[in-house]
Amino acid sequence: MRKLLSIIIVISLFSCKNSIEIKPTIRDVQELVFASGQLEWDDSYSLTAQTEGVLQNANFDIGNIVIKGDTIANIDNKNSQINAETSREQLLISNNNVSINAPALLQLEQNIQFAESKYLQDKKQAERYERLNQQNIGSKVEYENVQLACKNSLSNLNSLKNQYRVILLQAKQQQIAALGQLKNNQVIRSYNSIIVTEGGTVIKKLKNSGDYVKKGEIIAVIANQTKVEAVLNVDEKSIGKVKLGQVVYIKLNTDKNNLICGKVSEILSAFDEGTQSFICKVKFDKLIKNSFFGTQLEANILVGEKKNALLIPRNYVGFGNKVNIKGKEMDIIIKPGIVSTEYVEVLEGVTKEDVLLPLKP
Repeated sequence: MRKLLSIIIVISLFSCKNSIEIKPTIRDVQELVFASGQLEWDDSYSLTAQTEGVLQNANFDIGNIVIKGDTIANIDNKNSQINAETSREQLLISNNNVSINAPALLQLEQNIQFAESKYLQDKKQAERYERLNQQNIGSKVEYENVQLACKNSLSNLNSLKNQYRVILLQAKQQQIAALGQLKNNQVIRSYNSIIVTEGGTVIKKLKNSGDYVKKGEIIAVIANQTKVEAVLNVDEKSIGKVKLGQVVYIKLNTDKNNLICGKVSEILSAFDEGTQSFICKVKFDKLIKNSFFGTQLEANILVGEKKNALLIPRNYVGFGNKVNIKGKEMDIIIKPGIVSTEYVEVLEGVTKEDVLLPLKP
């Protein structure tokens, strides 16, 4: 008897529920697109190893503020140190080879001085024989031999001077090459230092002291804590409604009682395979204090709104936009407008005088 009574009560309640009648209402409505996401900091970049070796002095931690130019770690690479020292010694030798005390240049300078003295002596002798020849004094052979000796002395002097210029030029070229090699090795040696290129806050630390790192491996990620943005994952069915500049209402998982407002600042055109969604970025209207990188959040993007819209409850609209109107034998198909979480705007098919019934089972 009790079991029968329970069944009758349940059937009665179900019948009462199905008998609820309502009318469309006129009110303001907003259409929101839900998205999940996280807080990120703008201007983030990775500090990577430019050489290989054992990481040393990596005493920084996540959350540390770093300044541009700071050295936050070192890589022990002996080869680059040896190469830099070797090229420095080679430059010293090259500098000496172009100085006035260079052995090769000193020897040539002495030879040039001797050649100049000999040429002057031979020149005087040639001029003397020239005067005698004009007076028809002396033999022709002696005259020609003296003239030839003078020419040979001048040729030898010019040859030594050219040799001096060539050796000096070669020494300068070697000096330039040695200087370039030193600078190049100094740059390579500087890769042993992990230097902050832009100031910010450490948000990731991927290597520790004692780790062997290879060229190109990420040691840390740094971002600008003053430029906080929300990165949202929007479903592919809803991305078409999202536009730049739309208002976004955000709640952080760390503070769900506080509603934060922002605007859509960027819509990435590529589909993200990892999250199976499209990525949107949001800039906040006000600076968020004490934000934590990676904080999870929930967002609602305002994609549409309308004043004095004709609305019906969303649960009164069935598949194919069908509604059940009192006095109608067949369901009516409506033309929907804005769809919110609770209401559907009706553009055609229902008036504010119609009485709606729950959908037929």
